[in-house]
Amino acid sequence: MIRKRRTRIVATLGPASRGRKMVRALAEAGVDVFRLNFSHGAHEDHARALADVRAAEAAIGRPLAALADLQGPKFRLGAFAHGNVDIAPGQRIRLDLDPKPGDRRRVQLPHPEVFQVLRPGMDLLLDDGKVRLRVIEAASGSAEAEVTAGETLSDHKGLAVPGVTIPVPALTQKDEADVDFALRIGVDWVALSFVQHAADVAALRKIVGDRAAILAKIEKPAAINDLEAILDVSDGLMVARGDLGVELAPEEVPVLQKVIVRAARRRGAPVIVATQMLESMISSPAPTRAEASDVAGGVYEGADALMLSAESAAGAYPREAVAMMDAIIRRVEADPNWPNLMRAEHGRDADEDVDALIAAAGAASQARSTGCLVAYTTTGGTARRVARERPVLPVLALAPNEMVARRLGLVWGLEPRVASQPRGIAAMTDEAAHLAAELGLAGSGERVLIIAGPPMGAPGAANLLRITHAPRAKG
Repeated sequence: MIRKRRTRIVATLGPASRGRKMVRALAEAGVDVFRLNFSHGAHEDHARALADVRAAEAAIGRPLAALADLQGPKFRLGAFAHGNVDIAPGQRIRLDLDPKPGDRRRVQLPHPEVFQVLRPGMDLLLDDGKVRLRVIEAASGSAEAEVTAGETLSDHKGLAVPGVTIPVPALTQKDEADVDFALRIGVDWVALSFVQHAADVAALRKIVGDRAAILAKIEKPAAINDLEAILDVSDGLMVARGDLGVELAPEEVPVLQKVIVRAARRRGAPVIVATQMLESMISSPAPTRAEASDVAGGVYEGADALMLSAESAAGAYPREAVAMMDAIIRRVEADPNWPNLMRAEHGRDADEDVDALIAAAGAASQARSTGCLVAYTTTGGTARRVARERPVLPVLALAPNEMVARRLGLVWGLEPRVASQPRGIAAMTDEAAHLAAELGLAGSGERVLIIAGPPMGAPGAANLLRITHAPRAKG
């Protein structure tokens, strides 16, 4: 199965998308990467979901990646005596460490580290910003706050403190147990939530090693200030617009999305744009026009992948949401203006350190007689460097094992496949031409551009660009 688009689709598995039949249907509809959200569900649920992904992979004959998304340090209120309370602007409420059920006047906040940073005048956002409080008085284990917005507050709602770095590691004890399990069952990517500094990712790297690739989720303003250092220690980024939007003014989020996508593209690191892309399809079979435009915007920016969250995990139309995202992406990529608009987002400085071989391949791929590029890649580096330049033609990435091929499933424009390393340049040339033809990536007699790094199978920079032709149809 070959994707008729370059931008990839990530879909979250959950109650609405469980089961082997459904997972295969989502893969056939267009999912390239399946997200296992460790904020919800038991380990057994995720193990079954991954088994379903591997079964779908075998059925469609295409590598599918599995992404384990860690919960991170989520701050939540305690419980209320009756599940929820009515509130109103102007009233006061006390936050403290007392585990007793709360009421309209007080509620538990079981996070001593939050009280360490609270000061009078600070704003607190609850329930994704639907409820807002302003701190009036703060102590080491409690705070008095005034409600400035909101009508209802219920059990265990999340809390954010905009503009403040809370002294907690991004990797919690729960995350450590989850990542250990995720690695044991064989996920391909691990996403770290609430990254604030490069050191957060480095701590995860010590655990993961080379057993999976690491994605840093950018959802805290502090991460923007350390973005280049975070890229130094990460394999990719996610623009997690939900939590980022809680802590920032709405008008800031689109600007920062472009900043993050551009930074990742300069490095050749895959970047996912996530959250509320087709939100209305949780309950509706069709998206709003604004949501369709949002998806299109991510494609024009040249993001590697776009992500569905609740739409596929808990919505009423998971398959339809995937099919709709696939259709929007393909329509945008059919726009004659798309390549130039996407390349304009790349930035001139991104081209300064492109080696001559990749630049030559990119130039040669623009010839009308060229069908596709073939990149032989041992660790995935060569294929990612080719994808970084966003060639409009498909790139067949031939990797020596499933681990590398699956990880490349997240990368823009790549068609990853497992192939044994050929013995010699002649065998490589023949194999590349025939595979391109068999997969339908190059038509009869079309040129096939091959990028490789002899000796085959040894990690290192590509040093060979070879031009061949797909076999001509007989008769």
